[in-house]
Amino acid sequence: MNTPYKYERTETVEELISEYSSIPDGTGSGVHVSIAGRIMQRRDQGKVVFGNLQDSSGRIQLFAPSKSTPNFEAFSALNIGDWIGVKGEVMKTKRGELSVKVEQWEILAETKRSFPDKWHGISDPDTRYRQRYVDMWVTEGAKRAFILRSKLISKTRKWLEEKEFMEVETPVFHPIPGGALAKPFITHHNALDADLYLRIAPELYLKRLVVGGFEKVFEIARVFRNEGISSRHNPEFTMLELYEAYADWNDIMELAENLIEYLAVQLTGSSTVSFDGEDIDLSAPWRRASMMELILEQTGHAISLETPLDELRDICKQYDIEIESSYGPGKLILELYEKTVEPNIWNPCFVTEYPKEVSPLSRDHRQKDGLTERFEGIIAGREILNGFSELVDSEEQMERFKDQLEKGRSGDEEAMGVDADYIRALEFGLPPTGGIGIGIDRLVMMLADVQTIRDVVLFPTLRAEQ
Repeated sequence: MNTPYKYERTETVEELISEYSSIPDGTGSGVHVSIAGRIMQRRDQGKVVFGNLQDSSGRIQLFAPSKSTPNFEAFSALNIGDWIGVKGEVMKTKRGELSVKVEQWEILAETKRSFPDKWHGISDPDTRYRQRYVDMWVTEGAKRAFILRSKLISKTRKWLEEKEFMEVETPVFHPIPGGALAKPFITHHNALDADLYLRIAPELYLKRLVVGGFEKVFEIARVFRNEGISSRHNPEFTMLELYEAYADWNDIMELAENLIEYLAVQLTGSSTVSFDGEDIDLSAPWRRASMMELILEQTGHAISLETPLDELRDICKQYDIEIESSYGPGKLILELYEKTVEPNIWNPCFVTEYPKEVSPLSRDHRQKDGLTERFEGIIAGREILNGFSELVDSEEQMERFKDQLEKGRSGDEEAMGVDADYIRALEFGLPPTGGIGIGIDRLVMMLADVQTIRDVVLFPTLRAEQ
């Protein structure tokens, strides 16, 4: 079938509805328009055919009488899903349905596969995610989360730029995996004959830029982690990372809560959002509580880094927590917190004072030995963000890297390596700096009230199709 290379339309459906909804029932407007989209429903009543044409902005009825519609039989035989262009008068039927009376029409693209029933959508989730190009037409509300996601990223960018943050781009290929504790994807560059790693975080490159004199930087970055897939995890996902010179964790916590409250109001109309049937109050300030304090509240166990290892292990076993013999007190406390506390936090809370053992890039707490000025923002039982006062001492950072290297040699696939160039950058001087990483996908899930990350990632990673 020969189809046109181009089609000139004069209005979108949304524009037609906005401009002509007030015309009286049973009358024509005298205005002739050109529109285009997919036929998503058709009703043949003999001497007249009604069809619904849908474009990216909305849906409008087509009114096609047999006497005046050219090639009426072909119009009556259109398949659900065919793309067509239509020219005709804007009118309202006697029943008050805004319509376009078909005076000219042509097929722009023919669908060669049957569309699912528009009014029932796609019932199989796997098909929805594999055939997103169909899902967005036939599943009610499927586009909503992606429109919200686009607006969230745009508004985040503008909000940060108004605060004089500069957006940058850093490498996706890293010679050494770093910036987070995660298992990387490995690839090989033939010309360099070198293994490279898809980035698990842009952190170390962004902090190099602070060393270089950019005092406020951010990146909305695609990152990659070779880990499990779940309702909250996709191997590639999007993070906002930002760093601010002369700031500490308190400044960054304030920035984060204000940004997320702003996004909630802008995108949903309120700082209180509904998620999974319950309200979440995102208004600042959020609660701040230490990890030890929250464990005491939830379990009744008053623990600290000085608690004997055997006692910490016994407590973990009470909660069926799998532990390794290599775990020190900090790792045991983190495991206990993640099992007993994190899933039970609903309204926003900054969980503070992470153990140094599990925080290789965080600065030591200025008052408490063995702890760091690191925090995570937990909402609805899941981590939304992670930030800290950045470690600026090159010698201390090298010791932490060496400790990570030993963990890697002992079989920890998430351990970092030694990034000698980053150490060299720190030796040139990193001023006091605060930084944060915010999971864009999880934030969109919360604001869009969807329960799986696959509903906010346009093309999620799936097993090979059989």
